[in-house]
Amino acid sequence: MNPFDDPEASYVVLVNEEGQFSLWPEFAGIPDGWRIARPAAARTTCIEFINENWTDMRPASLVRESETTAS
Repeated sequence: MNPFDDPEASYVVLVNEEGQFSLWPEFAGIPDGWRIARPAAARTTCIEFINENWTDMRPASLVRESETTAS
């Protein structure tokens, strides 16, 4: 089974400097450029966290650029 799909596994939510989120198996090492945004929890809890907090799918750099261009 793919470790990203295991409903019984424990997961963390990662976020990068662009504000992009990722569901990540707790046992796996955190990749460079990412940090933990939500500590270990059930898969459904982590997905709910992502859905509530990642409301703008655009990378943060694009959001900043859009705001600068609009001014």
